[in-house]
Amino acid sequence: MNKKKKALTKIVVIISSVVIFLLIWQIVATSMDSQILLPKVHTVILRLFELFKSDDFLFNVLSTVYRALESFIIIVVFATILGTLAGRYKLLSWFITPVLTVLKTTPVMSVILLAFIWFKTGTVPIFSAFLMGFPIMYMMMEGAVEHLEEEMNQMCYLYGFTKSQKLRHYIIPTLAKPFSLGAKQTLSMVWKVVVAAEVLTIPKYGVGAKMQFAQIQLETAEVLAWTLIAILLSAIGDFIFHLIEASIKFVVRRIKEKKAL
Repeated sequence: MNKKKKALTKIVVIISSVVIFLLIWQIVATSMDSQILLPKVHTVILRLFELFKSDDFLFNVLSTVYRALESFIIIVVFATILGTLAGRYKLLSWFITPVLTVLKTTPVMSVILLAFIWFKTGTVPIFSAFLMGFPIMYMMMEGAVEHLEEEMNQMCYLYGFTKSQKLRHYIIPTLAKPFSLGAKQTLSMVWKVVVAAEVLTIPKYGVGAKMQFAQIQLETAEVLAWTLIAILLSAIGDFIFHLIEASIKFVVRRIKEKKAL
């Protein structure tokens, strides 16, 4: 199967999956006949467009995006540095292990509730997302560096690399893939935790806060509409991430091609 045919098949399958899901939703909603339990598809879509036109829509969306991005950037910076050092130095790895175990096993709701006691409502989603996302990025980088350490000396000795050559031709290319994978998984976790924290803490603006207000008023269609917005934000984030990743790969490839000429 060539690339074009494979891509077309993938699109058709994805669209078919979405259509089937919406049909099942519509059938179940029609049979239940309750706007509170499960509104029909078109009702949710109409409510979604109403939200787009609302005065505070952008404030709510941008507030959630800001919290997610701030938490994500902090995680990537700190987890990459500590994970890289822990992969290189076992003493640091052993020192961080108990903290990491606590973070991995603590329920998300417990973290959010404790953070709600300690911080302002706007800070809780950022702090909670950091604690939940940090282990993902940290473990990915630590494992990658440990694997790197096992092979690096032998490979570099065999090819006679200098330190700069070692960095350019082996270390960075080897760590790039686990870094990218860890960042993707972390971003996905951050979106979920930020919205969940907003639901519980109800800051002035935020997608999760609007979900909670809608739930209190038994506006199920609005809850689902804000849920779709949260999913859309996550999908856009993933798309931008892939776009940046592809752009970097393209630039690196062009630089290598120019050097080869």
